[in-house]
Amino acid sequence: MIWNEPQECMSRDNMHSLQSRRLQDMVSRVYHNVAFYRKKMQELGLEPGDIKLIDDLPKLPFTTKTDLRDNYPFGLFAVPKSEIVRVHASSGTTGKPTVVGYTRRDVDMFSEVVARSLCSAGASRHDIIQIAYGYGLFTGGLGLHYGSEKIGATVVPISGGNTAKQLQLLQDFGSTVLACTPSYALYLAESMKEAGIDPQELPLRLGIFGAEPWTEEMRKAIEEALSIKAIDIFGLSEIIGPGVSCECENQNGLHIAEDHFVPEIIDPSSLDPITKENTGELVFTTVTKEALPLLRYRTRDLTSLNYEACSCGRTTVRMHKCTGRSDDMLIIRGVNVFPSQVESVLLELRETMPHYLLIVDRVGALDTLEVQVEVDDQYFSDEMTKLEALSRKIKHAVESVLGVSVKIKLVEHKTIQRSEGKAQRIIDKRKL
Repeated sequence: MIWNEPQECMSRDNMHSLQSRRLQDMVSRVYHNVAFYRKKMQELGLEPGDIKLIDDLPKLPFTTKTDLRDNYPFGLFAVPKSEIVRVHASSGTTGKPTVVGYTRRDVDMFSEVVARSLCSAGASRHDIIQIAYGYGLFTGGLGLHYGSEKIGATVVPISGGNTAKQLQLLQDFGSTVLACTPSYALYLAESMKEAGIDPQELPLRLGIFGAEPWTEEMRKAIEEALSIKAIDIFGLSEIIGPGVSCECENQNGLHIAEDHFVPEIIDPSSLDPITKENTGELVFTTVTKEALPLLRYRTRDLTSLNYEACSCGRTTVRMHKCTGRSDDMLIIRGVNVFPSQVESVLLELRETMPHYLLIVDRVGALDTLEVQVEVDDQYFSDEMTKLEALSRKIKHAVESVLGVSVKIKLVEHKTIQRSEGKAQRIIDKRKL
């Protein structure tokens, strides 16, 4: 089912025209209502009238998370506070939180794009959707909640955590759709197994997973462990929250709601635009948001774009599953390393669990990388020779992908801390 066929199946020419009109209006609004953007544009010698088409996007300045923090809390809002009906904020683990505001129309649009996402994933008003994303300042819980209600589904707003209760409600309420982070989905599957619950006996059929990068290998692991179809949903609070893009049932790229959020791909080093089919950093310009419109916001997520029409009937541009984040990339002795590379290797090995931790340190002038890996109970042996052989096997597999030497530390099942939200995969002890 397509939720909004006129918007989701629009021709490329009509989409170009719609985006251009909306961009013109948006640039004029931020120029006149947001001192930060007015100054940025004046420094570039730009006036609103210079932006006529969506092709003019590269003329405009970038926006970064630092800009939001520097203007904390409400300095980038484009409407009076009396028009703000809701605020969300990031966790602020690396400094001040980034605050986002919503007008009534913003909240309606938020619900709209999440409704599109749910329908593209195969959900409908006949579903019971158990939302195990956190509620509160995090956008995930309320975002999925409003979108689920918009399509007429039954919502179970359990929020994150309380795993025993999650399992109880999956059984008692007969939830058919689960929404949470992929790492928590794996934890739920693990807890189900320990509780003696057979997922094939549950009505659960679909998972909507996002808020952290995850690989195709993790998708396969989740689908097998929970006996469901696992769909990737993408969003970030600065743009709107979940619903910026989502896979359809074909699981072949995430359809972007590009009538609201216009994507670009840039080289994260030079900041130059790169060809659509190549991987680079994803940049979004919001063309309909009222409270916090953003010009060319650098997401730090790495992906590529596909403008071919999808066999599902939607014509909106698709982004490939994010391979990671440019700011999550580790440089180990001159080699670029992403956690997703390690995850892909470990999930292909039958002896290991899908839980790992990367510990980076520096000994003298040399960077070191230790990969802590949980081993399945049936393969964890007291015999040193067997563990050494397994360690060598994992070391060879990881090093062949990363191209850098690593230390493998095998740990027992449940040694690595589980996450009920976004999983922490990296501990960097270097003082860079």
